[in-house]
Amino acid sequence: MKGFNFIRRMGKLQNNAETPAESGVKDVHEEGKPRRRWRYWIMASAGLALLTVIGINAEKKYVTANTESFYRVMLHDKEIGTIRDAEELSVLFEKKRQEYQTKYPGALMVVQTEGITTKPDRAYKPTVESEATLKKLDGMLKAYAVGVQLMVNGKAVGIVKDQETANAVLQGVKQHYVPETEGSQGAQLKRTAASGAAASTASKSSPELVESAKIREQVTIEPTKADPNKVLNIEEAVKVLTEGKDAPLLYEVQEGDTISAIAKRFGITQADIFRNNPEVKELTLQIGDELQLTVPQPELTVVTVEKVSEQIVTEPEVVVRTSDLLEAGKSKVVRPGQTGLKEMQYRLTKENGTVVREEWLGQTVLKASLPEVVYRGTKVAMQASGTKAASQASGTKVIGQASGMFAWPVSGATISSSFGERWGRAHKGVDLVSGNRSIKASDAGTVSFAGVQSGYGNVVIINHNNGYETYYGHLSSISVSQGQRLEQGAKIGVMGSTGRSTGTHLHFEIRKNGSALNPMKYLK
Repeated sequence: MKGFNFIRRMGKLQNNAETPAESGVKDVHEEGKPRRRWRYWIMASAGLALLTVIGINAEKKYVTANTESFYRVMLHDKEIGTIRDAEELSVLFEKKRQEYQTKYPGALMVVQTEGITTKPDRAYKPTVESEATLKKLDGMLKAYAVGVQLMVNGKAVGIVKDQETANAVLQGVKQHYVPETEGSQGAQLKRTAASGAAASTASKSSPELVESAKIREQVTIEPTKADPNKVLNIEEAVKVLTEGKDAPLLYEVQEGDTISAIAKRFGITQADIFRNNPEVKELTLQIGDELQLTVPQPELTVVTVEKVSEQIVTEPEVVVRTSDLLEAGKSKVVRPGQTGLKEMQYRLTKENGTVVREEWLGQTVLKASLPEVVYRGTKVAMQASGTKAASQASGTKVIGQASGMFAWPVSGATISSSFGERWGRAHKGVDLVSGNRSIKASDAGTVSFAGVQSGYGNVVIINHNNGYETYYGHLSSISVSQGQRLEQGAKIGVMGSTGRSTGTHLHFEIRKNGSALNPMKYLK
């Protein structure tokens, strides 16, 4: 500034200086004197010009020294403030992201910075309001979560943090239906509640082996942006995918179904079923009937194939021997039988824990039963007469006389549905399938019924005259008639699918005094 003052003073001196004419200086030619005043004036002007240049340069240096760089912060091309350093924005963004990440630890948070830019600028002693600008911007910053969207057959069902979490969720859904697994296929499992309790005749069940567990639907995973409140953790996502939402379901009644079993399977009350199906009665429920249900329907269907084994107490055979020491018509147990133990192996196919297919794989005798020995008297009083007495006395076997042992009614059979209230159904017998469709009497006896009965279709009932009866249902044709006496192994008909049947098979029952028994306790 001193330079400028000097220039101003020199300018004033210049402006006040008199020209030669004004100062009364005479022409040197006229008076013959040197032009000293002119030279002084020229030198003063030159000095003044020099000082002006020096002053301007000094001012430029001063302005340059006091010119500062800064940044204008723009939001969609509209200025919202100024900051000293662009790095201040990066610091603010990271600070804000950390705040959101702390608030939503289960999501991967990203600060929304779209539209926020900086424009570099310079000015002489500018007023830069970094603190105010950053505070204003802090209040404007929002964040969103980046994650992955689980898609089931093209339908969005939930958002989770990342691919790793999505994989864990899908594994968790599988584990929901095969709990306590040790990881890989074939690992030992504890029988799930969904499988139902073993039949009352089973004394012990061994762990299941999972052969496979697959999700039926097509599941894809897509990157997405989301509200962090909608990002699910593993437990929440598994719950969403396994519980589902209530929706209408048309259910077809299967063999062995009861209203109570259906209600238990779907987690609803019997009252709900009767309310939606007022025409349905428990005792008149038919295979193939359709029930209108409102039940939770999960987004995913987990199909598991499991091996199951259980131990069943087997009943002893009854060995009948004749004795002429006992009167005809009388019998005596000379050696009580002892029960045995065998292990049954099954392969179960389940959908979300509900058995949809059962396959009997075989059995292993762990302890053989001890037969019961019974003496039947043949001694005939002198006055006794008649064909029956004579045959008994001679030891001739009477046609239709039961042996007390039950043989398989079809050769090469496998079980498609076992006995008892288990796996969501109540079943009074066993369903047998075989390539050989010829059906034989399991033990000797008398045909008490041969014809059509509701539910059984074509059925043969054999009375074994010892308190036991056997039922052979769903036959395509019948080869015997009522009252006919049969030997064990005699052909009685051909396997079919008549009556309330879900396919070609034999429904086989053993009853004692009217009560259904597990045939597997008796079949050898």
